[in-house]
Amino acid sequence: MKLRIHGAEQIVQVVSNGARFLTGTAMREIAVLHAKPLPAELSPMPKDHLATPQKDGLTVIVNDDGLIHDLGYDSDLKIKYRDCQFAQSLDVTGQTILPGLVDGHTHPVWTGDRVHEFALKLAGATYMEVHAAGGGIHFTVNHCRASSHEELLDSLLPRLQEMVQSGTTTVECKSGYGLDVDTEMKLLQVLQSASERVPLEISATFCGAHAVPKGSTATLASQDVIDVQLPRLISLKKQGQLTTCENIDVFCEKGVFDLDQSRAILVAGQKAGLKINFHGDELNCLNSAEMGAELQAEAISHLEEISPQGIKAMALSGSVAVILPTTAYILRLKSPPVRQMIDQGVVVALGSDFNPNAYCLAMPTVMHLACVNQRLSMDEALVAATINAAHSLGRGNTHGSVEIGKMADLLVINAPRWEHLIYRLGAHSSLISMVLKAGNIAYQKR
Repeated sequence: MKLRIHGAEQIVQVVSNGARFLTGTAMREIAVLHAKPLPAELSPMPKDHLATPQKDGLTVIVNDDGLIHDLGYDSDLKIKYRDCQFAQSLDVTGQTILPGLVDGHTHPVWTGDRVHEFALKLAGATYMEVHAAGGGIHFTVNHCRASSHEELLDSLLPRLQEMVQSGTTTVECKSGYGLDVDTEMKLLQVLQSASERVPLEISATFCGAHAVPKGSTATLASQDVIDVQLPRLISLKKQGQLTTCENIDVFCEKGVFDLDQSRAILVAGQKAGLKINFHGDELNCLNSAEMGAELQAEAISHLEEISPQGIKAMALSGSVAVILPTTAYILRLKSPPVRQMIDQGVVVALGSDFNPNAYCLAMPTVMHLACVNQRLSMDEALVAATINAAHSLGRGNTHGSVEIGKMADLLVINAPRWEHLIYRLGAHSSLISMVLKAGNIAYQKR
């Protein structure tokens, strides 16, 4: 076997019954295994009556394919696998094992610092006012068009590594700062290169319809995405150059791409074999959620302005609502109606929305914000950042929980209870002792 991790105080499975996602009240009923006192026959005689009783910790065993082969109490598995040799054995006594976190929405490939815009937003400028003044997406587009593949990759790799160090093992990554065929393909190729260099699983998203290019119109930009950019993307995928690209996105928003234009782009991508995973109902209610649900979208992000009808439609379609607490926080938007979504059966996931406009790489911070500002319980936030986020990327069967047969993407924190990961705001760097991807150590605190 590849690996044995033993001595854990808790194993947070999240689910233990093979569920691909959780909704409603089930989000508050996560599966957790706890260490227990050792049986008398296994417990050594204490030196004095004040000694702390020894516990029977918990073990996870990983096979050579990087999958979870078994889990349970140390005493049981020590006997069961007494004749098995492990390539590596890790003692995590007193610590907690969780699934690796899944970030459902990011824009990590860019050059060009936009820290100056934060001051504008603090002074009261809205997102669209910054956008109209030549800032926002267009500022980043200019820099990305002028940057080489190597320059973009050099800026991306440290960001992805910091995500790993913050507990993320799978991440959705968008293009969208090119807005022309050559730059958009360049951004996707940078993501492909990064996937081969960082121990982080990337689900790439083509977002050529992130904004209307300067000097163009939404109609012309839509035609360019459908008639020029998508065919190039399909060709590169057939050549095996863009194997990580799985999804298509559009910014369905007033002043960007309207409902009909967004539908046309998404349908074209769907016909090309891409999953629909798009921005909807962020600044204005355009009934994006209803449209996405009709198209059986895998996921719709933002949803600050979703309608009651949109909530019902997403609950029926099973489309995942990817909530982005950092965006509402930084842009001072109203929070999306997450409680209504959960109560009505929508699958709710979380994403960091990491981008030059919302600079947050750490999912533990996102989970904390979701609990405080969107009023999720800690159990709900963990579900949304693991099994449900994995489901939003078509990985609910293989990722997002600690179950036999699933990918051994694991997070070890130096705390006896998993809730510390959310409770200790901004302290994840001191809490996280180890991150494993497919049973390999992706990060270890020294």
